[in-house]
Amino acid sequence: MNFPSDLRYTNEHEWIKLESGNVAIVGITDFAQGELGDIVFVEIETVGQTLGANDIFGTVEAVKTVSDLFLPVAGTVLEVNEAIIKNPELLNSDPYGEGWLVKIEVSNAGDLDSLLDSEAYQKII
Repeated sequence: MNFPSDLRYTNEHEWIKLESGNVAIVGITDFAQGELGDIVFVEIETVGQTLGANDIFGTVEAVKTVSDLFLPVAGTVLEVNEAIIKNPELLNSDPYGEGWLVKIEVSNAGDLDSLLDSEAYQKII
């Protein structure tokens, strides 16, 4: 499994990376996609909404289950990755690259410091 050290992680298996300013990219981890199995559908209808940390921002449907997606930190959902809507399997094949989920404007960038680093995340799985 892959655990990039430049990302922050949640106990719910999402990752986040501050891209520029207060804009961050959010996705699911390699571990999460492996546990879900073949992902067949992604639903994210929260663009433009301001959500709190751990609020549900969408769902992913796999062959064997449906799973909620939780926002790692408080912020406003700016954009959904249209590529995953058309090709949900990108979450399985490239969860840290082409398979990102949303871009958000982070309410407080300092909140990322409370998330897990790569080493701490690996210890919980």
